[in-house]
Amino acid sequence: MQVAVSARAEDSDLPADAVAFVRFCRERRSVAWPEIYDEMCAVARRRLFRGWGFEELAEHGVEFGIFQMTALAATTRRVIAEEAEARCSGVAVGIHGAQTEEGPAASAA
Repeated sequence: MQVAVSARAEDSDLPADAVAFVRFCRERRSVAWPEIYDEMCAVARRRLFRGWGFEELAEHGVEFGIFQMTALAATTRRVIAEEAEARCSGVAVGIHGAQTEEGPAASAA
């Protein structure tokens, strides 16, 4: 699945790398907050996103502490809302920055 990082996600409380991390975790497990938090922790623990663990993710704006959880939850909710909006408009949303049209015409290409 190809994903376009929207301007709204980039303008969120977290940097673009953090938004990409949230999108990566959503692609692995399509659940909402707070269940996605468990997936995020598992991904960080196993260094599945760009080889980054908790320390590297913190350097890129993703922190798992109690005081940072509000920003992470808000960004996750925005990403989920943007995914739903994109599905309704027929545009695929993913982590690599490319937009693709979905539907019969796109499948034929």
